[in-house]
Amino acid sequence: MTMWILKTADEAEPLTFRLAAGTIKTAGRATRADFIVDRHLVSRLHCRITAGDEALTVEDLESTNGTFVNGDRVTRADVKSGDTLRLGRIEFSIARES
Repeated sequence: MTMWILKTADEAEPLTFRLAAGTIKTAGRATRADFIVDRHLVSRLHCRITAGDEALTVEDLESTNGTFVNGDRVTRADVKSGDTLRLGRIEFSIARES
């Protein structure tokens, strides 16, 4: 089974999230978000992440400060292993495990 790992490089307060292929999760500051990212410039419900076998699909949920893939602001994009996903100032590296 494919597993996706989103991980920050922040040594003081690292974040790691795991998604199995076929799952859909939201990320943001709100307690109702599946992945809680309680950091500056992250919206309450910032984005939706859909995990597929070959890529993650990221959809911005009209966040104030935007969702970025490899430095480019996106409304919807596919993300693959080795890419970066940024919400506010928090940058996640993306890895895929089979």
